[in-house]
Amino acid sequence: MTGETTGLSAMETLLSTLDLEPIEVDIFRGRSPKVGWQRVFGGQVIGQALMAAQRTIEGERFVHSLHAYFMRPGDPTVPIIYQAERIRDGSSFNTRRVVAIQHGKAIFALSASFQVEEPGFEHQIAMPEVEMPEALLGEQQIKEQYLAHAPEAIRKYWQRERPIEIRPVSLTHYFSDRKLDPKQDVWVRATGPVPDDRLYQAAVLAYLSDMTLLDTSLYAHGTSIFDQSLQVASLDHSMWFHRPCKLDDWLLYTQDSPSASGARGLTRGSLFTRSGSLIASVAQEGLIRKKANE
Repeated sequence: MTGETTGLSAMETLLSTLDLEPIEVDIFRGRSPKVGWQRVFGGQVIGQALMAAQRTIEGERFVHSLHAYFMRPGDPTVPIIYQAERIRDGSSFNTRRVVAIQHGKAIFALSASFQVEEPGFEHQIAMPEVEMPEALLGEQQIKEQYLAHAPEAIRKYWQRERPIEIRPVSLTHYFSDRKLDPKQDVWVRATGPVPDDRLYQAAVLAYLSDMTLLDTSLYAHGTSIFDQSLQVASLDHSMWFHRPCKLDDWLLYTQDSPSASGARGLTRGSLFTRSGSLIASVAQEGLIRKKANE
């Protein structure tokens, strides 16, 4: 489904995509919106798999971490089957494993841990000092001022309606081949209301955590994921949920890439609320490889 064909907004379409269809005990069917992508967006599979795991948890227990591997590209033209396994139900923690299947093969696997909320020690790193989102160019301004002369891949990326709005603190990476420090700060915001439901909030946060992350590992090399000579793909994804967040305002996604080697790039990310509360941490390794000469 798409907002264009059903009248749904991009965020409504995302929420519908995360609302998996139960087809058996601990087995769910997920569908992909028809937005013209050749493969399923990784954040969608993370969010759907997390939703499948969450729907097997009873009581007030919420995800605190997930670890996932991408094994095959997802086919957006057919449903994805999510099989959840109840690994352990303890007095404080629950563990789940979810495998995503298409065409009879596993394309993705996720392990997630859930915990009863309890008090404990509290500390966090400080949010970096950056320009607030209101001081930055919005997506419409970026389209009007920069896209006319941008490469086709970048134009398509920015012109597509998305459930998450992105406001990079710096646009240099998108329009320059300069080698930059491998770090970036990006403000992100849901483009429509997210339900006051911890399950959906966690799934949407997991969805957006896959946005812009892999690209950071290419900053030091003067290129980007839009470079048609590169083969880029997420290999794994880990996420830790520190504090709940309603997703009703901008979040700062600050990222850095400590290493690239062996055709792989590693990127770390921290998600902060506007007021500076650290709500989640992310780490991802991705394939960043020059395509063989044809």
